[in-house]
Amino acid sequence: MTESTNSGTTINTKGSSGSGSSSNEEEELKYHHGFGNHFESEAHPNALPIGRNNPRLVPHGLYAEQLSGTAFTAPREENRRTWLYRTRPSANGTSHRFYPCGSSGSGSDAADSYMSGVLSSLPEIFGGADWTSDMKLDPNPMRWGATPLSSDNHDNAAAHEERSGINFLQGVRTLLGSGDPTCKAGIGIYVYACNADMSSNNDDGEGEGGKQTRMHLYNSDGDFLIVPQQRTLAIQTEMGKMIVAPGEICVVPRGVVFTVNIAPSVRDSNGDNGEELFARGYMLEIFRGHFQLPELGPIGSNGLANARDFRHPVAYYDSISSSDNNANNKTCIIVNKFGQTLFARSNPHSPYNVVAWHGNYLPYKYDLRNFCAMNSVTYDHPDPSIYTVLTAKGGDEEGTALADFVIFPPRVMATDENTFRPPWFHRNVMTEFMGLIYGEYDAKKASSEGGGFVPGGASLHSIMTPHGPDAASYVANVENPCDKPAKFVGGLAFMFESSAMCKVSRYALECEQREVEYARCWDGLEENFPMMTV
Repeated sequence: MTESTNSGTTINTKGSSGSGSSSNEEEELKYHHGFGNHFESEAHPNALPIGRNNPRLVPHGLYAEQLSGTAFTAPREENRRTWLYRTRPSANGTSHRFYPCGSSGSGSDAADSYMSGVLSSLPEIFGGADWTSDMKLDPNPMRWGATPLSSDNHDNAAAHEERSGINFLQGVRTLLGSGDPTCKAGIGIYVYACNADMSSNNDDGEGEGGKQTRMHLYNSDGDFLIVPQQRTLAIQTEMGKMIVAPGEICVVPRGVVFTVNIAPSVRDSNGDNGEELFARGYMLEIFRGHFQLPELGPIGSNGLANARDFRHPVAYYDSISSSDNNANNKTCIIVNKFGQTLFARSNPHSPYNVVAWHGNYLPYKYDLRNFCAMNSVTYDHPDPSIYTVLTAKGGDEEGTALADFVIFPPRVMATDENTFRPPWFHRNVMTEFMGLIYGEYDAKKASSEGGGFVPGGASLHSIMTPHGPDAASYVANVENPCDKPAKFVGGLAFMFESSAMCKVSRYALECEQREVEYARCWDGLEENFPMMTV
């Protein structure tokens, strides 16, 4: 492997409170700091052209290729693109046709046993849910326990699971979604659970049929926001590598090739031996536009997620040598998410052959511990929008987002003696999907008898569906005198909020971890009016 020679800052990217040590590779990785900036990076000296983007003679015999994340004519402040300088262009290898996953590729050049096995090992549709038949409207409040490691929703992957485990692509489950990626409208919300790498780092390892499976994904439909909950992810992209631990998030933009492996962390966020646990987390996908920082308004010029805390990878490319054992020479599998359908083809070389790049269309990560929370210091619980980390434009009205990513981090709560500290009862024009990374959520704590809002679990309150603190939390907080400052440090929850009305997948409705009787948590709220005073 070739180390980057640019001046990115060397950092140690450990996860949230309670998460443990990371791999040696994590501590060695370098990152560029800043949100939306134009960066340049080279993993070999003098690989970047000077003064132009696509010269006739590119340094070191590289190929110039532009990756555009917006239209050429998008306003300058919104325009996103990156120039990539590669050992071979992405177009090299496209003579190997894409074939639908979930099939054997019979009657084609994919009919050999190896490629047929790859195609049949992957679900036909990303997340396993057919958006034309498996997605249902249901306004009921819903809650799910922690996502298990299972292939129940991907029949084609069951045999592969027995052989070599479940990788990221096989472990994704669609929970809900809205719109249509072919129209660049709407969102998708997913969970993932996996215990195998998409691509092994062991160059001597052999997969089925005597070939090692190196699987890489790019998404034609939208941008992914990934929220690990259990086990640290090692994500390699065309622009470089990222280590993303529980308590951190990452965004992979539309079109960027990436691979998700499980990092060899020593310990996980719940204190157990990480090697014995599978990776689990959540994903939000937006089919239109890109994530950006929310406007701060009267907050001023600082606060919430500060731009300097976002980290972008530096250039890194797979080794190039005459040896047949190096990663860049090995045949790999390119998987394309295209209209929610998965297609795969073989490729004669690694997609991670970018020796240098410059631009502002890049993957990035963010440590949620760096969030500068704002809160009331006098009275009342403020609107959750005050905790927005990232937002995506595209809602139906001015000031309404297509999607927001909101967190509920450790913070000091209001100190007024008559403030109800948890969130209030609510009905909303937005869809609210919540997850829990670690600990507990003050409005809905886990039950000592099992169930409740637990790490790795989720809840859904759709547009105008009533929700709020459960009966036990409400009673406990009404009785709380709230007469001195209190810092909540017990957990880290988040919310995917969207102006879109979402359908729920068959998997979400029928999976074993769904708490069908969730809404009973409010049955204990009694009528107290008129309250008799003594």
